[in-house]
Amino acid sequence: MGERIRKRRQEMKLSQESFAEKAGISVNTVSRIEGGQTAMSVEIFRKMIEILETDANILMGKEGDDAEKRKQFEEVFYRIQKMEWKEQKIIMQTIDSLIESFNEYR
Repeated sequence: MGERIRKRRQEMKLSQESFAEKAGISVNTVSRIEGGQTAMSVEIFRKMIEILETDANILMGKEGDDAEKRKQFEEVFYRIQKMEWKEQKIIMQTIDSLIESFNEYR
């Protein structure tokens, strides 16, 4: 699990220092978790999931066949969440229209 945490942290361009600060733990603890040398509490794991914007199953290595697809949806959803409500509404209406169009042609 530590290697998956490290990989995701690096994908997000987070240093161990900034990651530790966000998680409320020491850099040494981050290093030991990533190196598989220590366990973590459920609370720290929950914080890491939030910070890394990922699914717990992915960090635990329980990815299914749909893991990559799920990751793409999560990334798009995260980007939408950062938008203003007005923009979110436009995106959602557009998605709804696209889904309806695809369903008509099935």
